[in-house]
Amino acid sequence: MPGGMGIACLSPDTLGLELRDRALTTLDMVRLPIQRRGCVVRNGTRALTRATEALPGHVREQAAAAIASTHAVPRAEAATPADRAAGRAPNSLRSPCQPLRWPHRTPRMRLALLRRAGVALAAALALSACHRPPAPAPSADARLRETYTSEWAWREADLAAGEDDGRRGIDDHLPKVDPASQQTRLQRWQQVLATLRAIPRADLSPAEQLNYDVYLPQIEALVRSQQFRDYEMPANSDSAFWTDIGYTARRPFRGLDDYRHWLAQMRDLPRYFHEQEDQMRRGLARGFTPPRVTLQGRDSSFRSVTGVAPEATFFYVPFVTMQGIAADEQARLRSEAVAVIRDAVQPAYAELARFWHDEYLPGTRTTIAARDLPDGAAFYRAKIREFTTLDMDPAAIHAFGLAEVARLHEQMLAAMRETGFKGDFPAFLHFLRTDPRFAAKTPEELLMRAAWIAKKFDAKAALYFGQLPRARFGIRPVPDELAPFYTAGRGGPGVYLLNTYDLPSRPLYNLPALTLHESAPGHAFQIPLAAEHKDQPAFRQHTYISAYGEGWALYCETLGVEMGMYETPYERFGMLGYQIWRAARLVVDTGLHSQGWTRAQAIAYLLQYTALPPHEVETEVDRYIAWPAQALSYYLGESEILKLRAHAEQALGPRFNVRAFHDTVLELGSVPLPVLAARIERFIAAGGKGPYPDSE
Repeated sequence: MPGGMGIACLSPDTLGLELRDRALTTLDMVRLPIQRRGCVVRNGTRALTRATEALPGHVREQAAAAIASTHAVPRAEAATPADRAAGRAPNSLRSPCQPLRWPHRTPRMRLALLRRAGVALAAALALSACHRPPAPAPSADARLRETYTSEWAWREADLAAGEDDGRRGIDDHLPKVDPASQQTRLQRWQQVLATLRAIPRADLSPAEQLNYDVYLPQIEALVRSQQFRDYEMPANSDSAFWTDIGYTARRPFRGLDDYRHWLAQMRDLPRYFHEQEDQMRRGLARGFTPPRVTLQGRDSSFRSVTGVAPEATFFYVPFVTMQGIAADEQARLRSEAVAVIRDAVQPAYAELARFWHDEYLPGTRTTIAARDLPDGAAFYRAKIREFTTLDMDPAAIHAFGLAEVARLHEQMLAAMRETGFKGDFPAFLHFLRTDPRFAAKTPEELLMRAAWIAKKFDAKAALYFGQLPRARFGIRPVPDELAPFYTAGRGGPGVYLLNTYDLPSRPLYNLPALTLHESAPGHAFQIPLAAEHKDQPAFRQHTYISAYGEGWALYCETLGVEMGMYETPYERFGMLGYQIWRAARLVVDTGLHSQGWTRAQAIAYLLQYTALPPHEVETEVDRYIAWPAQALSYYLGESEILKLRAHAEQALGPRFNVRAFHDTVLELGSVPLPVLAARIERFIAAGGKGPYPDSE
């Protein structure tokens, strides 16, 4: 409002009192000594007159009449003889600093009249505000953008960086996981969910409809996780909060602040461990724990910290090579790191080990199914939605898995016969698991073979992808403290981790499929590419949806046939073995968690149909038991991508371009499977044109 008057649309009585008080207060603030009040009157009148110019026509006329009626504005006067003799301007043209001659009324009287004029103008301004149309409400697009932008910024600040998150600096603290913090997260996500459901999707632009379709299921999954109190089970056979910290220790440290923050984070570790232990006690009290059978031997990860010198722990890894740090500063930081590891980190791990052995492990449940957890059937169904982005019945998934295992088994028999082997299928599996020709002799041999396979793909990449990621990746062995219970490999931004523990259980015929899955064009290719799409919201660049990410990586194993990556019948058998392994997960996971299967039954099923070594089979089954439904995402995701490709090929015929199809899938980033299906329909409708036509 002009003149700084922020007056709301009030009732008439309230308006009169409010305007009177504000107008008088405003004019009193500009009062000058009595000898200069003429100046005040004149300047105030001019200001009031100028203010009326911003009013609508009919209100402006009323305001001008109110001012004029007070005779606060003197008429312009002709210069008098005395004026001319003194060289003065006429009264109405004098500067504000000169004495003012007012006919009929004294300055005191004029000031009183001017106050009344101020009240009249303020009333006119308020009436104008009341008649002014309200400011337009934010558009649906703006509301959605504000919602996901602010929530993502809060989430990043609130939670720890993930194992694949190398873009953030090192935090100077660990997240809070106490009950109050968990309740705050639930309330925040519930509020976000209510906001999203209040936004009409039809009112959004096509681009924001896509963001909505990705973001809404993500928030729904976060709310369900908090409601089921997943945080009361922060450790299982596959991962645990005390080992996840090791991912931070092995991230690149880019400057002095990262080292200082790492020291501060280590000092915060005792508080963090205590909060996690308290949550585990709450899980114990209600029977919400991992199955005891899957946790045997997991205490070795404690000993890798408590049983060695501070310099031999993974916490000290960042201080071994400190590029860009002055020598004297390196010495000071290393000395401080040794002290913090000795005085804070190792005692915290020792205390956690005692809690694990004396209290937690003896109290964990002896059942293995998710349905045996509190509200277990609903919990398992929620996890299916979370990991697959589909609302499927466990029985339907089980039946689909059985059919796919039978189909793939026939293909494996054909590959076996191609090798020239004369025995039956069990004999062939025994041969593969025991013949030394299929095992690397040293960890270095395994790593180098993987590197060679990755470079073979590089030579073929441009034939199958129009857009390639700028980021590169390295190949490293799985850390020693994780290796005994870790999977064969794991890939992500900048790294492909290869498990060199127990080399006979890492057969070379599986290595091409594993490398395509974990490195390029799988995880170490897809995840960085998503992060490079700067035109997309951050929550799409940096989140990972298992059905999409694992489905894509498994699809890459199949794509290896088309690319000519499998050079021997044994490697093709290894690829089929990996396919049937993921199909068998549909059977095993649903069997364990909804149909009463035993651990021994699951192990026997995998040994019967896959070529996996016994050690890896046991590790995998324990992972499925401890991580319900996650294993379903791989094959269901791949099946959807294969189905969509076949649909596009049939619909487009000779116009189908495999590079355009792959670019269309990858350009989305990590999305729910229904969102991917809708995008491929648009791809077909556009004649098979991808997002980067100049490269395709």
